[in-house]
Amino acid sequence: MKDKGKRIRKIYNLLHGHFGDLGWWPAESPFEVMVGAVLTQNTSWSNVEKAIERLKDKGLMRPSRMAGADAGSLSRAIRPAGYFRVKARRLKEMSRFIIKECGGKLDRLGREDILCLREKLLGVKGVGPETADSILVYALGKPVFVVDAYTRRVFSRHGLTGESASYEDVQRLVHENIPLKVKTMNQFHALLVEAGKRYCRKKSPKCGECPLRGMKRRHSLIT
Repeated sequence: MKDKGKRIRKIYNLLHGHFGDLGWWPAESPFEVMVGAVLTQNTSWSNVEKAIERLKDKGLMRPSRMAGADAGSLSRAIRPAGYFRVKARRLKEMSRFIIKECGGKLDRLGREDILCLREKLLGVKGVGPETADSILVYALGKPVFVVDAYTRRVFSRHGLTGESASYEDVQRLVHENIPLKVKTMNQFHALLVEAGKRYCRKKSPKCGECPLRGMKRRHSLIT
């Protein structure tokens, strides 16, 4: 485990040195982050951006407006994100949850204990671990690591986890070896996504161009 910890920290340092501070998540409000976390399921971020702009144009980017919106109108607004009928139902469930839990005041929601809050989010229909953790770190400022397909691919190809490792096992590996700080969790996830998109591709990976090639030593940001 100690060796894995060193390698994980080296991955962070190399990627940070290459990409710099990525400053995720692009949004104007915590609620917009939550909406984006639902919409991004099984689609590209460019499609999510289109759907979010349409929601803003229709004045639906508020929990109360979204919860009370006609299902058909909401579905049509988010059509670019795909699976729009299913996602419309999930957005309405999420909006009702926010209203019920904190009266739409997300700063109040963010003051809750992280474990309790995570369990509540997982109880919302359509919210799985990845979506819940994205909401926790990016919308509510909680120090939790988001595990996605890019993380699994990079870690697997560098011998840190097996391809069949559970979400919890991958997350625990990071939590035990990287400082549990909001900015660090945010940045590490963003770095792995960028590395996965640009270099560690599912097909035709660009290993020779990847900043992780050879895992050479550099000045450490995390030790």
